[in-house]
Amino acid sequence: MQDSAGGITVTSEEKIYDCIIIGAGPGGLQAAIYLGRYNRDILLIDRGGGRTQHARHIENFLTQKEISGREIIEIGLEQARNFNVKVEKGTVTKVIKKNQFEIYAGEKRYLARFVIVSSGVYDHLPQIENLYKFLGTSFFTCIDCDGYRTTNKKLVIIGNSLKSVHLAIAMKEMFTKDITLILYTDRVPDEYREELVEENIRLIIGRPVKILGAEVIEGLELEDGQKVECAVIMSHFGYKLNDGFLSGLNLKRDRKGFKFIVNNNYESSLNGLYIVGPLNQGNDQVIIAAGEGAVAAIDIKKRLLEL
Repeated sequence: MQDSAGGITVTSEEKIYDCIIIGAGPGGLQAAIYLGRYNRDILLIDRGGGRTQHARHIENFLTQKEISGREIIEIGLEQARNFNVKVEKGTVTKVIKKNQFEIYAGEKRYLARFVIVSSGVYDHLPQIENLYKFLGTSFFTCIDCDGYRTTNKKLVIIGNSLKSVHLAIAMKEMFTKDITLILYTDRVPDEYREELVEENIRLIIGRPVKILGAEVIEGLELEDGQKVECAVIMSHFGYKLNDGFLSGLNLKRDRKGFKFIVNNNYESSLNGLYIVGPLNQGNDQVIIAAGEGAVAAIDIKKRLLEL
């Protein structure tokens, strides 16, 4: 049927799902598996892609000596479908809360009693030639995910803030003594420069334009023609939340106005809407997001029984 307000298709004759999950990240998939096993009516809407897909070597997930992010997503989708979770490809553009939640994706509108958001983030990646060739294998963006893979290797850290200085010092203590820090800004206080000298971390102010190497990284070429030898690169430019579709809900965020505030069950400031993964204030890790999804699903299970 057609919504008289805007020509939007109301799906399945006003069908109301017990829960709609937005995003097939680790948290969303884990929630889908739990809720599917409670024999609930669940829809998972996923746009495809996502940060987890870039992870080539996940080694800190219990029982998995090594697994890729792509494998986790593919296996998770298969598990969810096995428990009768409906999966649809689509990009959610808007969420509204009335008597139920209204979720808009393309020309469709879906209705749900509860919503779990697991839409993830986008890394801010610098414009460097050959970057995507090495992304996830020797060009990294997350110290907790891939710092270990820089152990005893010649490392270049690239960033645009003083936090990159702290990252360089931390990585030297944990992973490798051979570090060059390339900052895009020359606004580095003297005390920071002195600390880098004390730590024997080379500092370069410049802008990389190309990763050198055919099969493996051999170095970085800078805008001024300078070449810096390295075997691995850690990029430190932060990320953007994939949260545009939540803009109309006036959800509470942290003091920086960045991440969403959630309670112990990962419910946001809006009753019935849960947020798992890197959009909330917790640490951004596959295994943590999966745990958050399980907690949210169990809480929704209890609340559905009370309806």
